[in-house]
Amino acid sequence: MNQYYICYPNGKFKALTFSYDDGKKADRRLISIFNKYGLKGTFHLNGGLFPEESGDQERIPKSEVKELYAGHEVAGHTYTHPTIARCPIEKVADEIILDRRALEELVYYPVQGFSYPNGSYNENIKSLLPLLGIEYARVVGNSNNFELPMDWFEWKASCHHNAKLMELGRQFVELHKSQYLYLMYVWGHSYEFDGDNNWDLIEEFAELVSKHEKDIWFVTNIEFKRYMEDAKRIVFSSNGKQVFNPNYQSIWIRINQKLIELTPGMNQLEGNS
Repeated sequence: MNQYYICYPNGKFKALTFSYDDGKKADRRLISIFNKYGLKGTFHLNGGLFPEESGDQERIPKSEVKELYAGHEVAGHTYTHPTIARCPIEKVADEIILDRRALEELVYYPVQGFSYPNGSYNENIKSLLPLLGIEYARVVGNSNNFELPMDWFEWKASCHHNAKLMELGRQFVELHKSQYLYLMYVWGHSYEFDGDNNWDLIEEFAELVSKHEKDIWFVTNIEFKRYMEDAKRIVFSSNGKQVFNPNYQSIWIRINQKLIELTPGMNQLEGNS
């Protein structure tokens, strides 16, 4: 009997994603590093806290958002950054919807990612998010592992960039058991690099992982979530010779050691049973 494995795009078995909050001006430098090394990140912004063009410039202004974050993901972080577990649930809904609307006016695509401001959430808020068009939400804290998320609305990163980043990074690039899928997820706030005077840390990490791009998928949070959900929707015939991919994007699989790209629509897999 054949063995069937879901793969990341192009047969990769490791994925790396980043998540940075608050849209402060240090995002410019962080994004320049990501772009230099071909990495992709998710940036969680507050649609109600953009500065006036002639005012305080601690945050990225509206006029810069579309161009600066191009190639990365802009995601939600509420409109005004309240501690939402203390808020009436209808006001939480307002915060999330107003944030989405403000950000979508700038980036011209659906904003469906989220991170909890101040790490604040509860079960009612988790249940609310999908009703508001949110597909995932990142929590505060570190898992210190490379496991895939079990709950998209309580998605815990592998590490904050100040918590064993290089130690975990070296472990990650050395992983070689391709029968598993791994995810390294790094989170933080870009302004922390200024405060801690450690921009060299993220530059060193970016250089390390970029040397292993042949087996690491560099991806935004929403791209990762959508791919993994799409992979669940492929349908095999009972004899294994046909597989229907109902999605808009290709899904990659291995049958024994043979790598196969399942393009959208019906795929014929002759010789498999």
